[in-house]
Amino acid sequence: MIITRTPFRISFFGGGTDYPVFYRKYGGLVLNVTIDKYCYITVRRYPPFFDHKYHIRYSIREMVNEIDQIQHPSVRECIRFTGYKDGIEVVHTGDLPARSGIGSSSAFTVGLLHAIYALEGRMVTKRKLAVDAIKVEQEMIHENVGSQDQFAAAFGGLNRMDFSTDGSIWVTPMTIGAEKIQKLQSSLMFYFTGLSRNASDIAAQQIKATPDKTKELLYMKEITEEAISVLNGPVERLNDIGALLHESWKIKKGLTSQISTGFIDDIYETAIKNGAIGGKLCGAGGGGFMIFYVPPPSQEKVKNALKHLLLVPFRFESLGSHVIFYAT
Repeated sequence: MIITRTPFRISFFGGGTDYPVFYRKYGGLVLNVTIDKYCYITVRRYPPFFDHKYHIRYSIREMVNEIDQIQHPSVRECIRFTGYKDGIEVVHTGDLPARSGIGSSSAFTVGLLHAIYALEGRMVTKRKLAVDAIKVEQEMIHENVGSQDQFAAAFGGLNRMDFSTDGSIWVTPMTIGAEKIQKLQSSLMFYFTGLSRNASDIAAQQIKATPDKTKELLYMKEITEEAISVLNGPVERLNDIGALLHESWKIKKGLTSQISTGFIDDIYETAIKNGAIGGKLCGAGGGGFMIFYVPPPSQEKVKNALKHLLLVPFRFESLGSHVIFYAT
């Protein structure tokens, strides 16, 4: 039996520039971080005594004999991609709900690939996990996903990610020191809106609109560079991250009409009126989690104003996908 633990992520800046349709032409840049909320994947060789070969448990249960009969697209294509031939049982659990903007689908794919490789007795690099997950999601499932989530899930940590026009992707850890890391963490408030949505549908609209939004996406790249500069500067400048989040959110909202809603706009405006400097909706849009930059003295006021929403405590993590149990 193998159990992998793979983190979810918060994308601070540059989301949208990591879609191949954009970065293959202009290059992309993202700043994101993984958090201590995880996707757990348990796999084991399935005994040959049953009348089915594949036993898969997530929100539903599947018991089938052929790969093509597996309904869960990531499970089906990960098994196909790895070439795993034996019977297998796959069980998924997670700390946060799916379809909520924290990279859960890519965390699932990375974690499952990691688990199957371990079951085969193979140790693979974090880069291979990320690249293989992109192939599964973009080329086999044909999901409308970018290329940051797979690298975040595999590598972990607070990272700058550069996406080159030749398709290469580079992950650079933000080595900014414990004091700034602590101040950044303590200034963030993470809320669940209570809304889940199909990110692929929203992303499809954004991808379709990308040729007409080049100017906006290039500006988002500039904001990401500025945010990285702030993190590399004196700790006294760190509140500028909030202002840059606010500027970036205004641009992102204009990419498609599906990214925000009246309900989300009300949440955002309430947070700003009560002391948040800036914030954003995590992921493709439409629902899920929101992150706000709020200096600690203002946080109690924001808590009271948004007490109808679930405030989720979290910390940054830096391990990325890893095996937490291995027994053959």
